[in-house]
Amino acid sequence: MVSRIIPVETFDLIIFGGTGDLARRKILPGLFKRFCDGQIPPGSRIIAAARSEMDLGGFQEFVTEAIADALGLPEPDQIADFADLLDYVPIDALSDQGWSELAEKLPSFDNTRAFYFSVGPSIFEPLAERLHRHSLVDPNTRIVVEKPFGRDLDSARDLNATLRAHFDEGQIYRIDHYLGKETVQNLMAVRFGNMLFEPLWNSQYIDHIQISVAEDVGVGGRGAYYDKSGAMRDMVQNHLMQLLCLTAMEPPSFFEPDAVRDEKLKVIRALAPVEPHHIVRGQYTDNSETVTYRQDVEDPRSTTESYIAMKCHVNNWRWAGTPFYLRTGKRLKARDSEINVVFKRTPHLIFGPEAGEHNNELRIQLQPDEGITLRVTIKEPGPGGMRLMDVPLDMSFAEALGDDADTPDAYERLIMDVIRGNQTLFMRDDEVEAAWAWTDPIIEGWEARNDVPKPYDSYSNGPTDADLLIERDGRYWRGIGA
Repeated sequence: MVSRIIPVETFDLIIFGGTGDLARRKILPGLFKRFCDGQIPPGSRIIAAARSEMDLGGFQEFVTEAIADALGLPEPDQIADFADLLDYVPIDALSDQGWSELAEKLPSFDNTRAFYFSVGPSIFEPLAERLHRHSLVDPNTRIVVEKPFGRDLDSARDLNATLRAHFDEGQIYRIDHYLGKETVQNLMAVRFGNMLFEPLWNSQYIDHIQISVAEDVGVGGRGAYYDKSGAMRDMVQNHLMQLLCLTAMEPPSFFEPDAVRDEKLKVIRALAPVEPHHIVRGQYTDNSETVTYRQDVEDPRSTTESYIAMKCHVNNWRWAGTPFYLRTGKRLKARDSEINVVFKRTPHLIFGPEAGEHNNELRIQLQPDEGITLRVTIKEPGPGGMRLMDVPLDMSFAEALGDDADTPDAYERLIMDVIRGNQTLFMRDDEVEAAWAWTDPIIEGWEARNDVPKPYDSYSNGPTDADLLIERDGRYWRGIGA
């Protein structure tokens, strides 16, 4: 099966921080793939703006190396054609250096224009102010901003106010790459495109839902940033919150940006406060191959969590009484992100106790291998009674769609959505603020209690207290990497 490639309009994409880590690992390789697939039309331009003193030849070499590292050595003709789209401007966001040169490269608004703020939030305001001062924006111009969208409700409000002072909300694209994953969008297709699931998608039929995002790496070079954020701010408030919203939301009237985001906002506002005994925080320790979290962040007294698990409730008619179990952590046994929808057992088992107890389960695998599995109960083969077993109805995207299927990286899809002007998979200002309004009391609570994270072994499933959190309810976590 070959995906249809629909070209976007001719565009100018200006990447502030165009020589940074994100640009090197994700943005530039992603744009190259879209170009090779014919989605970027001739006449488009990709302009990097950064403080580094670099000429165009140096930037083209930088891009070639970035693509080779991410995708393998490109074909010479392809990289040569892609290089024709590239340009570079040394620029300082905090002064007027380079701005007139950038303005000279953008003399008209004939192309769709987007500015990617691949920089820290402290740089957003001077960038926005200078873009207007040098007449580089019009009402159709778009800006893309990366998380973190604040570190609490007050800072999120300040950041939103800064952006809104210079741009309309319809021009602002807050990017969360989890929403660009193919399987995340397939979650909506499975729910709202199949009569099979939506009638059962409620507390009458679903026992509980697990959302897990596990990483097998530590904080690495992000120690200074991560120790000021922790798993709650870095992962739960945004990535896991978005997965929860898409899982729990009501069907929107139409698949269009504000209709989808309105329903996500309702979920966040329906989240009940989390009780202290429904939260487990953890911090990884060392083993023979690794160092501890505290060594990674160079703080022997750090009480920042590298792992968090919690039990949440969505207080509305659809989900009353159905718990959502969230967990995420670093230095766990495998890289594994998934949503597990566990259905209730049959109300009356006709086969007797020897058949055992079984649940149907829908497993939505986000990474490393995208796919959807429905676990159903069948008779175990062989004579001698009715014994039951669970088997998967498996849809691995790679197998089901074939080797020719084009599954773009999340950044590829989201950047193309920016050019199209489609905000469906981007966070709105009130959504960001509502998420922080729910998150802040949780953080303030454990800070007031002087809560210390539970230690857990590197490359394990996390702290044992997290197992107790769910086992007290007669349930158990699905295995990480299983």
